Amino acid sequence: MKKIMNAPENYVDEMLKGIYAAHGDQVKYVNDDLRCYCRASKKPGKVAIITGGGTGHLPLFLGYVGDGLIDGCGVGGVFQSPSPEQIYNISKEVEAGAGVLYLYGNYTGDIMTFDMATDLCEMDDIECRSIVGADDVNSHENPDTRRGVAGIYFMYKAAGAKADQGGTLDEVLAAAQLAKDNTRTVGFALTPCIIPEVGHPNFELGENEMAMGMGIHGEPGIWNGPLKTSREIAEESLNTLLKDMPVASGEEVALLINGLGASSVEELYILSNDITEILNSRGIKIYKTIVGEYATSMEMAGASITICKLNDEMKGYLDYPVNTPFICQK
Repeated sequence: MKKIMNAPENYVDEMLKGIYAAHGDQVKYVNDDLRCYCRASKKPGKVAIITGGGTGHLPLFLGYVGDGLIDGCGVGGVFQSPSPEQIYNISKEVEAGAGVLYLYGNYTGDIMTFDMATDLCEMDDIECRSIVGADDVNSHENPDTRRGVAGIYFMYKAAGAKADQGGTLDEVLAAAQLAKDNTRTVGFALTPCIIPEVGHPNFELGENEMAMGMGIHGEPGIWNGPLKTSREIAEESLNTLLKDMPVASGEEVALLINGLGASSVEELYILSNDITEILNSRGIKIYKTIVGEYATSMEMAGASITICKLNDEMKGYLDYPVNTPFICQK
């Protein structure tokens, strides 16, 4: 294992100290807990949006804390859920008089954490709503059981914009739901990754082997087999996405090509080109293409492809300016 670190057990907290040292004008922690990650200031009367999840996925989850997006994030260990106490303490810090929306990935540990935090907040008369990202098409046939992966980006954008515009708690929840209903993701892995405190790869792939549908924590995919070309991956992924969420010729989508941590930006643009050509051949219009790392898995090689079907409301949310230490859109 070769990583830039000191002791594996300090990996998360030393990473957080580095972020606070570099970006103290934008983010802070509360209750002397480095893992209670919040915006440095809050906007009175705004719905507060809180997310959370394990370390190892930057910029997901904490990277979305900032202007126009999320107000706080509970930071767990590598691939581990944060605690209910963290989410509760963050809620008390960032709540600004209009209630709290919990927006996070569809994972059992995270659901338990946020449900318990909701109970704690209710005792303090803090009104809460919850919604989970569940966009990973290959993770389950039942949409309610699917994992939340890179497509949560569009939920953050929609909810964050609506909250910043002064929307009510129900309106912010509805914006997040609109994004969720119209977003689907397919991902694939080319290599495993190494959790620092474990010290060895979290699964195995052969030299010329890939895994379609692999989860961002190493959850099994739908097949392991010979490495395919970018074009072949694009065709299979789009067939899966558009079967699950049909998009008619003439309709508009946003496209997110997300790197999982170790694939070069050049590779992502090759994949983006193939996706674009296929969508164009089907008459599907691309309103915006976003390429980069938005939900990673440590140093896993591979990528995910997300399509968000757009109407005028979603376009407005997508174009809304945001500013975090990791993401800036003017």
